[in-house]
Amino acid sequence: MDTAPTYAVPEDPPAAEPPALGTRVRNAARWSLINTMVMRLGNFAAGVVLARFALGPAAWGVYGVAQTVLLVLLSANELGVGLAVVRWDGDVRRFAPTVLTLSTLSSSLFYLALFFAAPHLATALGSPGATGVLRVMSLCVILDGVSQVPAGIMTREFAQGRRMTIDALNFVLSTAVTLLLAFRGWGAMSFAWGSVVGNVAALVGSVLAAPGSLRFGWDSGQARALLRFGLPLAGASLLTLGVLNVDTIVVGSTLGKVQLGFYVLAFNISGWPVRIISEAARRVSFAGFSRLASSPQALAQGFGRALAVLVTGSVPLCVLLAVLAGPLIHLVYGGRWLPAAAALPWLMALGLVRIGCELAYDCLVAIGRRRLLILTQGLWLAALVPVLAAGAHLRGIVGVSEGHVLVAAGVVVPVFTVGLARSGITPRSLARACAWPFVAGAVMAAVTWALHGLLGDGLLALVATGVVAMAVYLVCVLPSGKRLRGIESAHGRHARPWRGR
Repeated sequence: MDTAPTYAVPEDPPAAEPPALGTRVRNAARWSLINTMVMRLGNFAAGVVLARFALGPAAWGVYGVAQTVLLVLLSANELGVGLAVVRWDGDVRRFAPTVLTLSTLSSSLFYLALFFAAPHLATALGSPGATGVLRVMSLCVILDGVSQVPAGIMTREFAQGRRMTIDALNFVLSTAVTLLLAFRGWGAMSFAWGSVVGNVAALVGSVLAAPGSLRFGWDSGQARALLRFGLPLAGASLLTLGVLNVDTIVVGSTLGKVQLGFYVLAFNISGWPVRIISEAARRVSFAGFSRLASSPQALAQGFGRALAVLVTGSVPLCVLLAVLAGPLIHLVYGGRWLPAAAALPWLMALGLVRIGCELAYDCLVAIGRRRLLILTQGLWLAALVPVLAAGAHLRGIVGVSEGHVLVAAGVVVPVFTVGLARSGITPRSLARACAWPFVAGAVMAAVTWALHGLLGDGLLALVATGVVAMAVYLVCVLPSGKRLRGIESAHGRHARPWRGR
């Protein structure tokens, strides 16, 4: 097993672990889930307004290109050192100034490189008009680098209530600017300036929520240890973003920006369960797994229960969006977006796989298995490129979606399963966590399909279908209730502080 290098601060006495870690994790998870659901519902509503009344598929394609480049830069812009604020023991403010200096310098250099490379990137991705959007939207890279320390301190302290306030401010300002500019005819550039304004507000809010965190400094020994800790994680994150965004590159360069617009819409819809459920969990899962890392038994129990909760909550959303893809897209976004529905069922299956893989990723990071993560993400990306390219040529955006599922389920899931098994989390425990939700999901899919054929595509018919299907799912999944209620117990009983050497 790989071990995570750390930077020791011998002058600091070991920090006392709060007596009720389980309570802190539970409260943070609750706030994180509320935050994520509210923000995603708001983003969904704004996206519907933009898609129906302001922007067409071509503009969404340009936005998809810019968003892809931005996400890739964000995955590595602080060189992975921001996680040290969450992971390392001792007084965080001793090494935070060095983290802030490193993350700000690296993010600024990334932005400068992107500024000059933007025309070539936009052309290579099939959207030459995206150059200006890339340059503006990627200002968020610098803002993200500066915010790493205050955001990390809030995550370390499980301060998801404060995080929700900050995210709400970000959402309100970014959405207002985006809508205002879009209806004034700014096209995809409206997304860019909206993102910048929202991120500026989030940075200010984070600094106010974590006073004293925006302090620059430098310690060579800390910097070397931080880079040893962070660079492998940054590499793994970069590969992960490559995995999630190589499809945008393939579709844009092969099929053009209009088909890319349809694909981006379908992919965004498929990410709803991931963002609502998995994103909320990830804001506390890394810190929680880090506390359990010293006890393999507690880690295995905690991971199994967390996986059961995430899968149980995700399956019904994935089933409804997959089975009712066509009528839902037509109802919500309008008829011109119907081509996106063909790709959505496959992307929903991918979204479900992603939820499990992201939880496994956080667990393996927490226990120091970074080499395995890099190898896994590298294998995933290497397998995706030829499969997605072939799928795009053969079956368009549907072929790309099918290729994603084929590689994720056939290659990546087995590799993650082996990696978790070597850390004491057995395949049997994974199967037990997923069994009831998958069986209930299969029954729910059959009921949804039958009811849709019987009742039709009207609004009331879709609502009735969804309500009955959800009721069927809840009845089928009830036998797993006892396991789900035990989600927090392992955290409270077994948690011990992780100490660096």
